[in-house]
Amino acid sequence: MNRSSLFVLLATATAAIGAQAHTYTDNARVLGVEAQYENVSVPRQECRAEWVSEARPAGGRNYGGAVVGGLAGALLGNQVGRGHGREASTAVGAVVGALTGDNIANRGRWEQPYEPVAREVTSCRTVSDVQSRIVGYRVDYEYRGQRFSTLMQDQPGAYVPVRVSVEPVGR
Repeated sequence: MNRSSLFVLLATATAAIGAQAHTYTDNARVLGVEAQYENVSVPRQECRAEWVSEARPAGGRNYGGAVVGGLAGALLGNQVGRGHGREASTAVGAVVGALTGDNIANRGRWEQPYEPVAREVTSCRTVSDVQSRIVGYRVDYEYRGQRFSTLMQDQPGAYVPVRVSVEPVGR
């Protein structure tokens, strides 16, 4: 390394050391603190119950008439005919008797087939409530006659610590 390169390197290192800033902490007096709010939407379930009336089949169907009619028809059909004709007349008598017995047993049910029945129904929906929450504090403070403002997470009290940096101004 030649002498001129070494001189330039030493001069640069000396200038860098001399230009280094000095930093320390101090306290600044707090002038005012104002809470900063944010509106937040909070969802919740809102439910209500109400009674509704719905139609239900009245009493249901009566199958006893079909059974009794089928038996009676089979007995009457069995009295008619001979051989294989007797079997056929028994079957036809059972079918005709069942249809007739069902018609007689359920005759009045077709006029009013449904009856009203009340039941409770619960319906829910999601609604949003807006809530204000503190997200921080705007702090106004004074340091050496100058006013500053900053945002902080917590309330600082009467004084706020500040970092002071001192460095020479270019010549």
